[in-house]
This record gives sequence, structure tokens and C-alpha cells, in this order.
Amino acid sequence: MSYLQGSFPIRKKAELAPGFFRFDLECPKLAEKASAGQFVHIRVPGFTLRRPISIAKILPGKEGLALVFEVRGDGTKELSRLREGDLLDLMGPLGHGFTLLAPDAKAVFAGGGIGLPPLLEAASHYRRPTVLAGFRTAAAVILREDFEAIGADFRLSTDDGTAGEAGTVLPLLDRRLAEDKADILYACGPAPMLRAVRDLALGRGIRCELSLEERMGCGVGACLVCACKTAGGMKQVCKDGPVFPAEEVRFDG
Repeated sequence: MSYLQGSFPIRKKAELAPGFFRFDLECPKLAEKASAGQFVHIRVPGFTLRRPISIAKILPGKEGLALVFEVRGDGTKELSRLREGDLLDLMGPLGHGFTLLAPDAKAVFAGGGIGLPPLLEAASHYRRPTVLAGFRTAAAVILREDFEAIGADFRLSTDDGTAGEAGTVLPLLDRRLAEDKADILYACGPAPMLRAVRDLALGRGIRCELSLEERMGCGVGACLVCACKTAGGMKQVCKDGPVFPAEEVRFDG
């Protein structure tokens, strides 16, 4: 696994929604090596263990990377306090990303909550992707403008019905797959959602890739913290993933 480690400046910081932040980092050498679906491992000041953050976007001209994260604990809370101009210590790019087909292929993306940002770079590859996004509530909706800016057919659901369709992203996905064929389906989100997406895709004979979310220690396959069950035995999300073919992933413990 080839990656870089260093401290890189935060050139732009934005709060996309309450508790959701975007950092644009100046790191051209790292961006040059990055691909859709990979992640970086961040050292938060004052904390020993690094935090894995998916790459949301490779910035124009490969001048850097955009990272999007949600404040979920003390580490990400401290991370959110960093300012433009501060340096961020990170390793990357890490892991295996998405398989990209021809730009005119019919690609469908399904993201749940903070599982949506890892799909942005891959969606940018396609001419007219369909993006199905599910959030808890309207106040938590992020990146809609970014996906629409690349020409995506963006369809939204919220658990409480305050934006888009009421309910989860799964009915949106079921209807989209019934409308027209899909050459490939990509998904990232909580495990119950990924299990349902996998079953839906395999039942329809659609190629599908899942990006898994797991706690990580080292990020490079040495500590075994992020082990996951697959058809080929136990594998590591950081080294063998985070993206896996849907048919390989097992959610039965």
C-alpha cells in the first residue's frame, strides 16, 4: 500500500449543516494519488488514535482534497474546532476505492447520512448519475448542491418527512431500479441500509459495490480492529476495502 503522511493546511472550512463540516485541504501530492472511494487517516490534536475520513472530492487541478465529516464524539468535535490556515496531520490515500465504468454508463448511488460524501467523487465521473440520499431530517441534508452541480438526478428522503419523501432511501432505490436498467450501483451508509441495498441489487442482477464504515486503529491493516466478514473469510476494511463487491459482504455476524 502506497501512501503519504504529512501536515497539510486547511484552505477552506464550511459548516454544511449543524454538526457537518467540510475541510478543503491543500495537498497536491496526495490528491495526485487519490481515487474515488479511498480515505485518509487524520490525527486530531490531543488524541492518540487517528480518525478515518472518506475523501469526498479531489479538488480541481488535483490541488487538494475535500473532506466531509460529522461531529460524533470528542475527537470529531475537536477536529471541527480547527480553523482555516491550521495544519492537519494525515495519512493517505488509503484503501481500495470504487470501480468506475465508462462515463456514459447508467450509475446509481445510494447514500445514507454521512455515507453520502464518499460517493461524490465517483458520481462526478458519470455524465448523468442518479443519486438517492437519505437523511434523518431536513436540517441534516448536505451536498445536494454539489451533486446537482455535476448534473446528477438527485432524489431525497428524510426519516421524518421534513424534506423530500418521508422514509428511508430504499423505496427511492426500488423505484429507480424499476424505471430503467442500471449498469452499476454504489452505496455507503449504515449496515442495515447496506444489507438491504445488497439484497435488492443481487435480486435484480445488478452489479453493486458497497463502501463499509468501521472503526479503525492503524488504517493500514496491522491492528485488525476493522475486520469484516466476507465470502472469502475475514478481511480488513482499511486494507481490503473500504469498497467491496456487494456479493462478497456478509452481514450475519
